[in-house]
Amino acid sequence: KCGSCGPGYASPLDAMKGPPEEIIYVPCIYRNTGRKLPDFLATVDVDPKSPCYSQVIHRLPMPNVGDELHHSGWNVCSSCFGDPGRRRNRLVLPSLISSRIYIVDVGTDPRAPRLFKVVNPEDVFWKCGLGYPHTSHCLGSGEVMISTLGDPAGNGKGGFILLDAETFEVKGTWERGEEVPPMGYDFWYQPRHNVLISTEWGIPKVLGYGFDPNDLGKGRYGRRLNVWDWSTHRYIQAIDVGEDSAPLEIRFLHNPDASEGFVGCTISSAIHRFYKTERGDWAAEKVIQVPSKKVEGWILPEMPGLITDILISLDDRFLYLSNWLHGDVRQYDISNTRRPKLLGQVFLGGSITKGGPVRVCEDEELQSQPEPFIIQGKKVAGGPQMLQLSLDGRRLYVTTSLFSAWDRQFYPELIRDGAVMLQLDVDTERGGLRVNPKFLVDFGKEPGGPCLAHEMRYPRGDCTSDIWV
Repeated sequence: KCGSCGPGYASPLDAMKGPPEEIIYVPCIYRNTGRKLPDFLATVDVDPKSPCYSQVIHRLPMPNVGDELHHSGWNVCSSCFGDPGRRRNRLVLPSLISSRIYIVDVGTDPRAPRLFKVVNPEDVFWKCGLGYPHTSHCLGSGEVMISTLGDPAGNGKGGFILLDAETFEVKGTWERGEEVPPMGYDFWYQPRHNVLISTEWGIPKVLGYGFDPNDLGKGRYGRRLNVWDWSTHRYIQAIDVGEDSAPLEIRFLHNPDASEGFVGCTISSAIHRFYKTERGDWAAEKVIQVPSKKVEGWILPEMPGLITDILISLDDRFLYLSNWLHGDVRQYDISNTRRPKLLGQVFLGGSITKGGPVRVCEDEELQSQPEPFIIQGKKVAGGPQMLQLSLDGRRLYVTTSLFSAWDRQFYPELIRDGAVMLQLDVDTERGGLRVNPKFLVDFGKEPGGPCLAHEMRYPRGDCTSDIWV
């Protein structure tokens, strides 16, 4: 053991040896559900030895209504491992719609978080000229960095908010120079290659009200991976991955020496591998394509899988993705990063189940429409969306809400019945996924009424929030 270490783990492989998760933090959303209640942070017990296993054991309501809590991050993470003076004791929780940023104290009592500070949207607007914050990552410099979708008026603009990791004062923007991308969303950085790469979802004031097919072909959804020089903070390159592809979650391989990773493109339902070329710039190639299905009874004649989340195991062996519309979660072997191999697949709901309003007319992958997914007597509404993997790679957690406006449009039953949280057992030897029938968190039974559960975080960090430098 290290006697003078900071938070997190020395390496991704060390993290895999960490203790199993006992609780998980999950943002729960009431916006667009018809219930005038604040969003809240749920603490879920995931210890199979606990009498409260797979139950919500604490709820921290926010002080405002209509925030749309979304993705969270940490004040510090494994990028600060060498600093023994730091503690991973604050959860940074941006609000996608209100542009507030909540700082939650998870150090005093991890099982009962409390609100520590509220960063008001006016501070973000005036000091940064940005709005619609999304992904939060800690930096080894003692700062927290949050990507944004646009400007305060809801126009597209890719930028980054910087917070002090102790006071959480807004310091300004990370980016320098006049040129910025037209949109933003997620990001990952790799200092050993002097690079940060960000993605693009769409223009906030367009996508914020739902998905309109008439917006396609008009430059309102993203198509680029945006490359930044890590040391100068300047925007240096755009990689085109296709019109209206909407690249969302981006993950470098966890090995800090790695010069490649993967990005999930939502509307095009493709996974692209991005990599550093021999010239020193960056490029991308499509390595997975989920075929669309020809359908009747839907808003378009072809239904994409809608890849809404991806993650990579800490040993860089497996990639997982969720098809929110088709309803399946997939596991790929990425030992050859240029040729991922499908090893596991499980259907957890979706829009093409038997007995639903959608009829599949032509399908390249399936012989018949999947059965509705039922667990512990509950028919699951919606489809698999956010993913989180245990440190050892053996348990994959899944929630079913994407974004309240899109939930309401594509899965009205999700608004009525509430989201769920599920757990899949992962075969890390031969590959494969299997639903754990004993684990179900039913957010349709919340005291305030059914709500929408989104992203997940463990107190000790995880494979989507920790970056090694």
